Amino acid sequence: MRFQGQVAIVTGGAGGIGQASARLLASQGARVIVADLDATAGEAVAAEIREAGYVATFHPVDVSVYEQVEALVRFAVDTYGQLDIMFNNAGIFGDGSQNVIDLPIDVYKRMISINQDGVFYGIKAAAAVMKERGGVIINTASIYAYIADKNQLPYHASKAAVVGMTKASALELGRYNIRVVAIAPGMIDTGLIDAWREDERVWNTIQKAHMRRKLGTAEQVANVVAFLASDEASFLNGHAYFVDDGAASFKR
Repeated sequence: MRFQGQVAIVTGGAGGIGQASARLLASQGARVIVADLDATAGEAVAAEIREAGYVATFHPVDVSVYEQVEALVRFAVDTYGQLDIMFNNAGIFGDGSQNVIDLPIDVYKRMISINQDGVFYGIKAAAAVMKERGGVIINTASIYAYIADKNQLPYHASKAAVVGMTKASALELGRYNIRVVAIAPGMIDTGLIDAWREDERVWNTIQKAHMRRKLGTAEQVANVVAFLASDEASFLNGHAYFVDDGAASFKR
């Protein structure tokens, strides 16, 4: 199997892209640690994977706290003896209700602490154990790292930082045979955008954001994550890869 004998951590694994990725990696042989702040949902995902005949364990984590991310990585090594794939996927999305003038500082800081600091902590903690045998670190960025939308400054800032950290850490960690890459999804049909379904005008606009006028699925993104984690992608490094049906490539 593609990831036989390997160990993977997926943060934000209780739902959306993380859940789909955890399922796929496990189905292809990886022993997966489903990591999330939501223990109930995370445990359910891990149990579902085990019921399907694969290996998965849940571990709670608040990615905005370095000590918890470090403990997560240590748990993977203590439990399975190694860490081969680190998918720094946990993140939050803004509600688009406040412009930069009205944006509360604490809202900005919370977004940065989870989306940006959380990825840095994951890179740092994973690299510390991967440096002995190599590995792959995958970070979730966004097309919003490249294009602007109204009232989303903290999200733009955090995801642009993910792209920058991906490039910088790939350069620094190459000597240890560690690859660092990122994905930049477009609008994916997950719980992060559920609130927008209630506004028909906004929802129609979102659906038209892609070249084929439909949202992506978590499973489509998971397929790209699995490819990037595999040996088939062994010469891919230091870049963010769009998973957006061309959303970042055309004027609306």
